[in-house]
Amino acid sequence: MLTADQHGLPRALAERLGDEARAAFAEAPREARFKLLAQALNLDEAALLAELARLTGLEVLEEPAIDPEGLKVLPARIAAEAQVVPTILAGAPEGRLNLVTALPPDAATVDWVATFTPRRPKWFLAPPERVAQLINENYGVGSGSLDDEGQDLPVQAEAPTDGEADQDAAVVRFVTDVLSQGVAEGATDVHFEPQEGHLRIRYRIDGLLVAVPLPENLARFQDAIISRLKIMARLNISERRLPQDGRINFRDGKNVLDIRVSTIPTIYAESVSLRLLNQRKEAYDMDRIGMMPDEQALVRKVLDYPHGIILVTGPTGSGKSTSLNAFLREINSPELRIVTIEDPIEYEVPGANQVQTKAEIGLTFANALRSTLRQDPDVIMVGEIRDLETAEISIRASLTGHLVFSTLHTNDAPGAITRLVDMGVEPFLVASAVELVIAQRLVRRLCPDCAKDVPVDPARVLPALEALGMGAPELAGIKTLRQPVGCRKCRNTGYRGRVGVFEIFHPKPLHDLIVGRVSNRELTDKAIAQGMRPLARAGWQKVTAGLTSLDELVRNLSSNE
Repeated sequence: MLTADQHGLPRALAERLGDEARAAFAEAPREARFKLLAQALNLDEAALLAELARLTGLEVLEEPAIDPEGLKVLPARIAAEAQVVPTILAGAPEGRLNLVTALPPDAATVDWVATFTPRRPKWFLAPPERVAQLINENYGVGSGSLDDEGQDLPVQAEAPTDGEADQDAAVVRFVTDVLSQGVAEGATDVHFEPQEGHLRIRYRIDGLLVAVPLPENLARFQDAIISRLKIMARLNISERRLPQDGRINFRDGKNVLDIRVSTIPTIYAESVSLRLLNQRKEAYDMDRIGMMPDEQALVRKVLDYPHGIILVTGPTGSGKSTSLNAFLREINSPELRIVTIEDPIEYEVPGANQVQTKAEIGLTFANALRSTLRQDPDVIMVGEIRDLETAEISIRASLTGHLVFSTLHTNDAPGAITRLVDMGVEPFLVASAVELVIAQRLVRRLCPDCAKDVPVDPARVLPALEALGMGAPELAGIKTLRQPVGCRKCRNTGYRGRVGVFEIFHPKPLHDLIVGRVSNRELTDKAIAQGMRPLARAGWQKVTAGLTSLDELVRNLSSNE
């Protein structure tokens, strides 16, 4: 059966690779080898699995299930480093240990499995993502790093020495595993939260917190893990009574992440929150953030203006900075001098002059903006208007020939106008300067691999629509709506990624109402009467287009309607 070399590469495939590709395969960690091999052979996942099955005679299991008894005999260290997991099969002979892996096992893995169990192993192949998922779910993320029994197993790395050095090395590996897994799952934040008797770790994925499955022996490493994070962020590890802030430059493969670190003392120990920035430095355009063609046309018209203010509003985490970045990229050209003032700088804009504020030395938004106006800019992006001073300088800049982008925290687009007035800006200045306000939310996008069309049940759908301020007319002619199901690719949530919902408001036609200080409700009603599509209706458009579900829209918007 075993036709793989010492690195798990079948000899027939090794002959099809060049020396450079073979060397890269041998040097890569086990969990990365399948992807490397697929790229080198120009095969997709299914084709490579089929080829491996043909060459080795191993059967492919698309959706293997875990064997609870097998977990008791296979150490976490072997499972994690060799990427192998015990699986249960209906009708399998008693006494046999069924093992599943993405690549054929190498001789060292076979020998170590034999060391820990007398049960005769039978090997199977499975998709690498499914194998990794089973390992994380059943052993815990980073379990191989903290596995006591497997501490001295030379499966892939050299055997650790002893004592304190062993624990330090294990904690370093564990923290790296947790961060790498967070990056792989698209987390925006990682939270280390000490609780009574245990340490809880959670990822924020697609806006929701997800508990990370962890090794059972994690509690005794809690202090060492928190200290490791503080060392990485260059914080004072002896100060445990006061909050601290720092940053980590973390390399995950070819990607370098800027991680913002915040610690705060709690009743059990310090809680550490990490914000992951610049993941792969992906550039977003208006298509990718989810703007419909008619919405893009409205925005592009204003982006061509030589001056004025464009505001993006919404709660924290609603994608405001991403949208501003997309707008800057839309107008970016060698003829324009663009200066941004941000805290933090989340995306790099080629050719722009990007300034990071530092309030502790006096470089606030207002001070940086005042200095920027002496830099001959054409376009200025202010990360957030937080106070009257910043608001007034931004408005003066727009009235003196600059195009200004910024954000505000308001629930809807017309609310930005009343918010500026409440700050103390004169209404006639607001009415003259603000050209466009965009309120936005991020809703989870339906997983394209498992979402399905379901016939509309008015008894269920109408109450949800009414919670959003709509009703039966919006449902006319709609027979089916897409619903989440759940699969391996979306972690059985039914959703993968997020898409923006936008409310676009042009204040200029309502100049007199703004100067007259009308209420936000009246301003909103007039804007809708003149054609503004409110957030709920814009979201319903995303639902009927099959991009998200009605339940997800209600979860995000009903409290604001």
